[in-house]
Amino acid sequence: MTNADEAHHSPRPPAGSRLPAFLIRRTIVSDVVQGIIAGGVLAFITFQIIAHAYVTKVNGWTTMYGCGEPGNGILFRAACAQTFPGPINVSQEAVYWTTKVDSTGQKLFGAHDYNLHFPPGGLPPNNAFWSLTMADARQRFVPNPINRYSVSDRSGLVQNADGSVDIHIQNIAPAGHETNWLPAPSGNFILWLRAYLPDQGILNGTYKMPSVVETQ
Repeated sequence: MTNADEAHHSPRPPAGSRLPAFLIRRTIVSDVVQGIIAGGVLAFITFQIIAHAYVTKVNGWTTMYGCGEPGNGILFRAACAQTFPGPINVSQEAVYWTTKVDSTGQKLFGAHDYNLHFPPGGLPPNNAFWSLTMADARQRFVPNPINRYSVSDRSGLVQNADGSVDIHIQNIAPAGHETNWLPAPSGNFILWLRAYLPDQGILNGTYKMPSVVETQ
């Protein structure tokens, strides 16, 4: 078959097709474009698989150990950046956790009330401080009537009689527990916890963050 015959019999774009003709008719350009697209998709899937291998998930909280180290490879650095957007310290300076779900795996949602219960002596061990920050699903601070966007060991949290601490995470102020209230938006939200100058229990992975439990 001659080149003229091949051109005559080349497939035509189907009626109503929204794809550019160069992607339907096989040419060098179409092969290159489709190769780039396929390579990009495969690279993204591969990165997700590799990133998942670096992540530690316990009680609904996600964390990563070793972020911020100067010698980290590009895939590990990318996994850290995807999980914790923004500047990342080395683990000896700060360790980070984040969660979008409660103890049953359901997404955190402002129509429900939640409790984060730290048993006696169970607050994040550190040599500086820790903080728990609230954000909406788009990682923006949540406007609220008391202008509180986080709580920490410097917030004057009230302990229970046994020395445990309950942080009330909800949209409406909990009657009688306002001091330990972290206001939530009306929709989905996420939480971050940061421990600065973490103790050895955090660095070696023996410390576990408690689950966020729905109470109503």
